[in-house]
Amino acid sequence: MTIRHLLSLARRVRRSPDHGYITAASNRFSSSLATAESDHQLPSPPPPTAMIYDALTESVKSKLKQLENPDPRFLKYASPHPVTTSHTHILSAPATRVTTLPNGLRVATESNLSVKTATVGVWIDAGSRFETEESNGTAHFLEHMIFKGTDRRTVRQLEEEIENMGGHLNAYTSREQTTYYARVMGKDVNKALDILADILQNSKFDDERISRERDVILREMQEVEGQTEEVIFDHLHATAFQYTPLGRTILGPAQNIKTISKQDLQNYIRTHYTAPRMVIAASGAVKHEELVEEVKKLFSNLSTDATTASQLVAKEPAFFTGSEVGWVCENVTSVVCDLVASVRMIDDDIPLAQFAVAFSGASWTDPDSIALMVMQAMLGSWSKSAGGGKHMGSELAQRVGINEIAESVMSFNTNYKDTGLFGVYAVAKPDCVEDLAWAIMYEMTKLVYRVSEADVIRARNQLKSSLLLHIDGTSPIAEDIGRQLLTYGRRIPFAELFARIDAVDASTDVAIAAMGPIQGLPDYNWFRRRTYWTRY
Repeated sequence: MTIRHLLSLARRVRRSPDHGYITAASNRFSSSLATAESDHQLPSPPPPTAMIYDALTESVKSKLKQLENPDPRFLKYASPHPVTTSHTHILSAPATRVTTLPNGLRVATESNLSVKTATVGVWIDAGSRFETEESNGTAHFLEHMIFKGTDRRTVRQLEEEIENMGGHLNAYTSREQTTYYARVMGKDVNKALDILADILQNSKFDDERISRERDVILREMQEVEGQTEEVIFDHLHATAFQYTPLGRTILGPAQNIKTISKQDLQNYIRTHYTAPRMVIAASGAVKHEELVEEVKKLFSNLSTDATTASQLVAKEPAFFTGSEVGWVCENVTSVVCDLVASVRMIDDDIPLAQFAVAFSGASWTDPDSIALMVMQAMLGSWSKSAGGGKHMGSELAQRVGINEIAESVMSFNTNYKDTGLFGVYAVAKPDCVEDLAWAIMYEMTKLVYRVSEADVIRARNQLKSSLLLHIDGTSPIAEDIGRQLLTYGRRIPFAELFARIDAVDASTDVAIAAMGPIQGLPDYNWFRRRTYWTRY
């Protein structure tokens, strides 16, 4: 209808010659258009956000406003600003939590609530190294006496309490550390901790028990003397660290064992079993907060003497002395020779010759300690009773296996607070000793001059694998925690340790110890001459 009306108006305008009529018609046309617009509204222009690009612009503007005043909940793990972030808590998982009490005692745990058992123990920065010449053997004697009754428990009650829990209580002493630990069910951790606190703080040391334990230790010394490997390494320490505390044995001389008294044991505890030198370590079904509260209640009578083991070591450090073991033994008779000694324990009744060659090693915190660990893996170990040999990765094992010049070969790397020992222990028939000595010195010296990348990579992988396999169980984990806190002051995450191992690419006086039919073993100067290669 509207269109027809408009067309008829247009025809009238064309027919009429009167200008005034046109004006009137145009007015009517305008009014009719207004009426038409009122009847049908035309669409308005689109809003600014209707177009896709405009919408994106508005979205970006709103996000920029949020960044100016962000919600702190979303900035806990991410930030629009670059910052230095520590990933230690991720790379060290499962985390080792450490709490230091006001008296200096440290409590460290690695919780694994998926297991039902736990290991809890006390690691002490004290061993035979911290004894005097007169008190040598006290630390080991104390390890025996610590389980012989307290003010609260008799020996019988102590043993029954552990057995009723189905647990296991043990201890060991080394040159620099002493450890007391218990393996129990998770629900019995507090009971085990109470026993450990009791024996360390309230032991009675009855004179009758001390006298009885002397005989036990003297028999133990006789058994150790029959273990040739133990004897060799004791002699090796004696010659490598002459006139220093590390040169003494852990058990001590028999004369000291016969004279150690209750007063000596109590003095040793009071001097060395101090809170700053102790670590309570636990792993498995333990909760850190609960363990810390128990330790606060139970270990309240410890000495707080601030003297550290490192300070004691600095007062009496160990010095490496290149030499041979210091006496010649025939028919069980020993003669001490002069400084650069020749202690060859010649005994033709022993069918096999055994000897150890060692270089000055690295301390726990020495940067070279990781490189020596890799070198130890490269040298490896070999035994005639085991398979492989000719096809093992170690070139020393290959050379020994192919030429059949040894019964067994084992590389070792021992670390202490200020020094170490790195070398090879071997067992061979008397007529193969010289060839075996040449092979060992050749392979050890070759590590300085010629090492292939493939050998280094293989040794790295073997080392990393052995480190991981070693901590399979709650007891090895607790031991690892306690030892590292005493030596490094922290537990090194495996990610960091593996990074240090991977950074190894491919530095020398020597000590020698030997026993058995060793007339064919070359002398000390022969070994020294083979610590270097002359090239033309």
